[in-house]
Amino acid sequence: MMGETDESRDIAHRPFLFSVLRWLRLTKRSDELAAPVAASLLAFDNISDAVLVADMRLRGHPIVHVNPAFEAITGYAASEVIGKNCRYLQGSDRLQPEIREMRSALAEGRACSVTLRNYRRDGTMFRNALRLTPYRDYSGAVTHFVGVIRDVTHASGIDRLTGLLDRYGLLDRLGSILESSSSAILVVKLDILRFHDVNNGFGYNVGDALLRSVAARLATLPAVATSRVGTNSFALAFELDSAGKAAVLVDDVLGLLQPRFLLPGASLGAQFAVGYSIGFTGTDPLQLVRQAGAALQRSKAMPGHPPQPYAAADERDAHNRIRLASDLQTAVSNQELLFHYQPQIDLASGDVVGAEALLRWNHGAFGLQSPTRFIPVAEETGTILEIGAWGLRTLAAYAAQVNRVRGTPIRFAFNVSVIEFTRRDMVALVEQVLGETGCRAEWLTLELTESLMVPEPEEIRRAFGKLRSLGVEISIDDFGTGFSNLRYLENFPISEIKIDRSFVHDLAHSAAKRVIVESIVKLGAALGIRVVAEGIETGAERDIMRALGCSVGQGYLFARPMDATAFQGFLDREPTMQEGWGARRFLTMIDGDGT
Repeated sequence: MMGETDESRDIAHRPFLFSVLRWLRLTKRSDELAAPVAASLLAFDNISDAVLVADMRLRGHPIVHVNPAFEAITGYAASEVIGKNCRYLQGSDRLQPEIREMRSALAEGRACSVTLRNYRRDGTMFRNALRLTPYRDYSGAVTHFVGVIRDVTHASGIDRLTGLLDRYGLLDRLGSILESSSSAILVVKLDILRFHDVNNGFGYNVGDALLRSVAARLATLPAVATSRVGTNSFALAFELDSAGKAAVLVDDVLGLLQPRFLLPGASLGAQFAVGYSIGFTGTDPLQLVRQAGAALQRSKAMPGHPPQPYAAADERDAHNRIRLASDLQTAVSNQELLFHYQPQIDLASGDVVGAEALLRWNHGAFGLQSPTRFIPVAEETGTILEIGAWGLRTLAAYAAQVNRVRGTPIRFAFNVSVIEFTRRDMVALVEQVLGETGCRAEWLTLELTESLMVPEPEEIRRAFGKLRSLGVEISIDDFGTGFSNLRYLENFPISEIKIDRSFVHDLAHSAAKRVIVESIVKLGAALGIRVVAEGIETGAERDIMRALGCSVGQGYLFARPMDATAFQGFLDREPTMQEGWGARRFLTMIDGDGT
């Protein structure tokens, strides 16, 4: 038999049920009813689901009982929650549509089941599958509501990291909504751009923290479904009074994500690409999500990544990407890949000092494809390794052929994927190719886009060091457009940087661009790094770059990319091109007095 002291403590801990037990004893019904009630108390103490009881007769409908599982799941002691309304578990996350259903059930005195976001005492979110059941007295009046809480954060349909729905949970939720909703349904899909840079540059713990922070912000929106559907992809669904409000709501989503994310050990500003689609009652949920994903791909492919609505052409493009991925598997063996070469010119002498080899794919159905069209697909599928090896061998053989008959050899630059440095021994491959083709190491420059330089810095640094010791040059392409570029110059054995064409374009009319370019050129000179200006299209841009001290230029002003035959003809005309080069007028608009 429980002692009086222990019983007093438990009465304070569980006043509602113990008041029932005391009443049974006082009315001398303990023999027939007290034992079952005591057994119920024992069950409440030991079940894994949390239980709370709220008194509907009191103002604010306070909690009057919780069981130990409630304390374990929420982190709150019973003494902290008794007397409070259970809405405190939602914190400030009060815009969840499930809360409306709960309010209606409480007002109407009926049972309901919802799954919503709740928050533990330490602030972490958990998915709560909540079942509310009314308790009625002998007159039929609802006196209490019993809530059974089940933590389903790691259940099927729930993303374990963020607690949001996963893609399967999203489809289930959309299916039920699209069966009955009279409103238009907006599906918004978004990607965190360059998320792999965060993982590899700051660590996976920071990457996970960023995902959780994005999820927490998205969870505050009045969405009928919020989900994480991929590594760095999220999808939301909204009910719309009018389809015309979709673009405004998408802007609201992006506005919510614009402020920097304060994470453990990092403060990051994230950029997002967004696509969206609109469906109505009867729309297939999978099709709606796919359409939003197709629009997202268009957003990712556009400069600045503006949000894009779904268009019929997006699905055609998606089908084409699938076909491209399949056809890439045989592109090398079918000899469909080729290079176009764009000359690089010494701005002081007019000499051809190099050429960038630009990869092209002559697809049988789609025609000549630029690398922006198929390289991302190749990297996703792993085909980039075969393409990269083919490209290195082909370029090395061509460089040996061209320079064998030249008095002054020229350098050939080739864009290399960072995946090649992380998935194979790049140094061993280069050594093998040089031996097979007779190409000299100093005739090759490997270019890496700055935005792809973050992963595995120690591994890449070692590989770069070995390549430089062989004589192969290393270039950073699109310099100035990514993270931590100055750190690369300090820590990596870089021999060349290429000023991105966005800084060169319209240089004559932008004082800010001139300051940036001049700084890069002076930095390169101080570090002994060659500077190449991309995208020179006008004489004014060429003249300014030369006056600022840039040594090498590349762009349509000198020549467009051309196939191997045309490039050889360009080299044959080189002496003619150099005539009069030194006499050209290089005084420019730097001081505002040139044209």
